[in-house]
Amino acid sequence: MSEVNPFKMAQAQFDQVAEQMELEQSARDMLRWPLREFRFQLPVRMDDGSMKVFFGFRVQHNDARGPAKGGIRFAANETLDTVRALATWMTWKCAVADIPLGGGKGGVIVDPSTLSTSEKERLCREWIDAVWKNLGPRNDVPAPDVGTTPQMMGWMMDEYSKLVGEYTPGVITGKPVGGGGSLGRTVATGFGVIVTVREAMKHLGMESRGKTASIQGFGNVAQYAAINFIEMLGGRVLSVSCWDREDRVSYTFTKEDGIDPHFLQKITDQYGTIDKEAAKNAGYIIEDGDAWLSKDVDVLIPAAIEGIITDETVENISSHVKILAEGANGPTTPEADAVLKERGVFLIPDFLCNAGGVTCSYFEQVQNDMNYYWSEEEVLSKLDDKMTNAFKGVLDTSLKHNNLYMRDAAYWVAIKRVEKAMRLRGWI
Repeated sequence: MSEVNPFKMAQAQFDQVAEQMELEQSARDMLRWPLREFRFQLPVRMDDGSMKVFFGFRVQHNDARGPAKGGIRFAANETLDTVRALATWMTWKCAVADIPLGGGKGGVIVDPSTLSTSEKERLCREWIDAVWKNLGPRNDVPAPDVGTTPQMMGWMMDEYSKLVGEYTPGVITGKPVGGGGSLGRTVATGFGVIVTVREAMKHLGMESRGKTASIQGFGNVAQYAAINFIEMLGGRVLSVSCWDREDRVSYTFTKEDGIDPHFLQKITDQYGTIDKEAAKNAGYIIEDGDAWLSKDVDVLIPAAIEGIITDETVENISSHVKILAEGANGPTTPEADAVLKERGVFLIPDFLCNAGGVTCSYFEQVQNDMNYYWSEEEVLSKLDDKMTNAFKGVLDTSLKHNNLYMRDAAYWVAIKRVEKAMRLRGWI
């Protein structure tokens, strides 16, 4: 299978809709590329006394609608093009959710599982030291992503506060509760995924109770998508997959009568690797890592990495699948999109489907500014409203334009909002 360049994919998706919209050339030129990109070296003293140099990135794609917003990935396969793509998708995600933020993303080329706790802390602080002058609550607000945690965000916020000389919780979101974090943030992305699935089922006239799903991944997003698919919709999740850090391959964990996500959480480490022996002893069937994709289910939820559904792998999707909900960023290539359109699969595009995380991050910033914090019930209620309205806005655009493919409709909504902000500010 050929390797997918995520940034070229993001540009191709944008180009297609920009052409449909007859977007002005100046707007196209600005939105195809990030406004700013930072690449920096991160020298870190390791526990054995040696000095190791890591490479870090921060990309600010567009901040016409507000401060750049986006996570920081610690991943061994991190690249500048991955960060560019994710920053671009963050611009569309914030715009489609109609929150006053732009798109940014950061990363470090490192496998965080190879670092001790103290080495992680030093690397986090070094990342802030390298780029802090370009961050801030009114400038660029990072958050956790793959390979990073609330504790790591707490260290980063602390380092920034030391450098600027005042407590500044709003510079980072996804912080621990009690350290400036928001209740509900842990569950937010997975919760939001299932809110959009619920709304899609309503639109399609599907009764949610008893419906089935298969999920790629078992990190934070996948865990709470599974829990809420069962508890909110009354459905069954037949399979989840995960990356096994020791074997360096992925596996699918299947139970025909439905998995128990709470049990699997107990036997999953902080990097989303499920204990195979414990799962096997509990009656789970362990299959090849791609097996999740070919299950005869009603809903498929890719919730791990980008570029997983391609022109080759899309052929493995069962004809039984009615909804594909993109919990991950950029899991489906344009070539696969063409096949899904032809089959009539209802797609919930990534920057709509997984916008619950950044929406809750926005709520966290608001709470930091007020120095007043909401209950989890209030956070999730506001999040449900935001996600429902965002879905309806995209669906209305799709229906208005002769059942326009939902990804194209989401782009249409997002691009128009960003273009309007750039025009009002005199950028174009």
